Amino acid sequence: MKTRGRIIAFLLLIVVFAASISTTAQSVVKDIKLGLDLQGGFEVLYEVQPLPGGKKITEDVLADTAEALLNRINVLGVSEPVIQVEGDNRIRVQLAGVEDQESARELLSTQANLSFRDVEDNLMLDGSDLKEGGAKATFDDKSRPMVTLELKDPSKFADVTQEISQKPYGSNLLVIWLDFEEGVDSFAAEMTKEKPKFVSSPKVDERINSNNVQISGSFTVEETKSLAGVLNAGALPVKLEEEYSTSVGAQFGEQALNMTVFAGIIGIAVIFLFMLGYYRLPGLVAMVTLSVYIYLILLVFELINGVLTLPGIAAIVLGVGMAVDANIITYERIKEELRVGDSIKSAFKKGASSSFSAILDANITSLIAAAVLFYFGTSSVKGFALMLIISILGSFLTAVWGSRLLLGLLVNSGMFDGKTWLFGVNKSSIHAAEEKFDTLDLPTKFDRFDFVASRKKFFTASIAFLVIGMILLGIFRLNLGIDFSSGTRVEVLSENALTKEEVATYLESIDHPSEDIVISGDKKNIGVIRYKEEFSQTEINKLKSTISDEYGAEPNISTVSPTVGKELAKNAFYALILAAIGIIIYTAFRFEWKMGVAAIVSLLHDAFFMVALFSILRLEVDITFIAAVLTIVGYSINDTIVTFDRIRENMRRSKKIDSEEELALIVNKSLRQTLGRSVNTVLTVVIVVVALLIFGAPSIQNFSIALLIGLIAGTYSSIFIAAQLWFVLKKRELNKRGAIDIEAEESAKKWGSDEPVV
Repeated sequence: MKTRGRIIAFLLLIVVFAASISTTAQSVVKDIKLGLDLQGGFEVLYEVQPLPGGKKITEDVLADTAEALLNRINVLGVSEPVIQVEGDNRIRVQLAGVEDQESARELLSTQANLSFRDVEDNLMLDGSDLKEGGAKATFDDKSRPMVTLELKDPSKFADVTQEISQKPYGSNLLVIWLDFEEGVDSFAAEMTKEKPKFVSSPKVDERINSNNVQISGSFTVEETKSLAGVLNAGALPVKLEEEYSTSVGAQFGEQALNMTVFAGIIGIAVIFLFMLGYYRLPGLVAMVTLSVYIYLILLVFELINGVLTLPGIAAIVLGVGMAVDANIITYERIKEELRVGDSIKSAFKKGASSSFSAILDANITSLIAAAVLFYFGTSSVKGFALMLIISILGSFLTAVWGSRLLLGLLVNSGMFDGKTWLFGVNKSSIHAAEEKFDTLDLPTKFDRFDFVASRKKFFTASIAFLVIGMILLGIFRLNLGIDFSSGTRVEVLSENALTKEEVATYLESIDHPSEDIVISGDKKNIGVIRYKEEFSQTEINKLKSTISDEYGAEPNISTVSPTVGKELAKNAFYALILAAIGIIIYTAFRFEWKMGVAAIVSLLHDAFFMVALFSILRLEVDITFIAAVLTIVGYSINDTIVTFDRIRENMRRSKKIDSEEELALIVNKSLRQTLGRSVNTVLTVVIVVVALLIFGAPSIQNFSIALLIGLIAGTYSSIFIAAQLWFVLKKRELNKRGAIDIEAEESAKKWGSDEPVV
């Protein structure tokens, strides 16, 4: 009955999971907010500056400005805008899904200081003479759109119109301005232009005794609504200066979403097949828990009202690879226990118990890197970090607790007793229980490798590459994107294939020539153009309109000021330093300081490897590159932690180390025992990254390349650098002390050793 009961419980859980996911997944996905890069829209970072003679910038002024901006956005009807006050004088605005980006930008940045002037630009009335909320969009007697304004004092308006009406014909105009700049704007200069800056200039023939003013002209209905809305929202108490902006066309967003989701499906499907083929029954359980994991991640993200970005999808897919890691660690431990002759039930219990420490340490170190990235990240990078944090926590819940629950039901049912092939273990590789074989003495496929003896070769190869990399980096420098170097980046999407010469010729024809043009995309239909100068809002709007007419799709345009570029570079540096410090402290606390130092040296090796290779390959370094570096920092430490965990286990078994040979044997044995797991885990993540690289959106191509380079470098350093470096440091301690008493160290509960043995 117990057998049947556990199998039924397992099947019921599968049915519950399947029913819950199938009935709610569509609504969960539908309710998740998409970022700018997935549905189009724009983001702008304003530096808030005081007006001449105006208030100083304080928290209250920033809050009032943010509220005024929100009121203006409400006029646009944009759903769920994001307005954040950053630091002492900055406000970030994100409007996803807005269709008319040009009008939205103008509506946000306009000062909305209304003024009535004569043709000599003398001030007659201003916004303070209007009743609050008195602006209305309406129609005149000929059904033409116009705006009516309600005045506080009709007699004052009557006096003004009386004065204007007495001026000579042609000068009897009441010029209505929005954001008139003294010493810059003038009616005389603007009246000759096709699109003058002033709103309108009605002729006044007589005294008008009314409390309503009508503003008419060649307006559309939408323009009158926007004008009335911005006037009712009130003038901004400050001046807004754009420091950073990015806009994404709807076509780009839709294409990026479809491509990256498809890449994710391909990558995850291949991982499922790998787990099923290599681990058999546990692999089937992993497929179930990974499906639940993906659903839970999306559900939690939707519940916290998160904004899903392109790097966020990459984080989910990458998280699948990291969740597989926890499964692989456990399953490899179970296979080891089976190979020494344990029963399936006993092997499951021991494997689950012995793998927990390594999984916990690996996840916490990854969380440290993700948390630092979230703190220092901006916009989509912060979204990536948040999704990575949720993914790590979700993978721990499903891969550790969920997998053990489901696999435990199957194992403890007794139905699979003796069927070790269902766990990926052939009977020929199993030792009899009577031999009392220990898992730490099991032979591996890698026993012919002497990692410690070859350490100098590995150190020399790494040092040589780093030196060459430093030289080449000094010569070529990094190909910094506008995130760090400042300037403007334009991304053009065409229905047909593009050539560099064709794009260059077109840009010259519209007076925006550039020598920095790159053609990308599977169909070679995406042109990326960079300019060193920062474009103004007017230039951006004009360029978007011109390119849209030519290529049939709205381009992506990003601008970054030198100030923001420097700050991003500074924050990126701080993020790497803090992540390294956090990891070394945790590693030293959980293991010992020598392991912490070895881990950080290997991580710095990985980070510089990525930087040097990007410089040599001339790949663009943008803010997502930093996200990739920190992700690799977190992921690479996983490999290193698992190796150190096995070293610690082997050392405890030895109890006392008397010679360099014994120390080398421990390191070699630990590396051989964990190498299979390292290869499998990096393989699963590489599968995902390659899928993102081949099938994902071009905008995260460099991000995917950085991850791929980092994964290879991280695996190399975990195997060939970190453990061997620890060996060198530990050997010095051995030479000084003559012997290392492991039991004495742990019983003394020294700082740097693991928790006391119970």
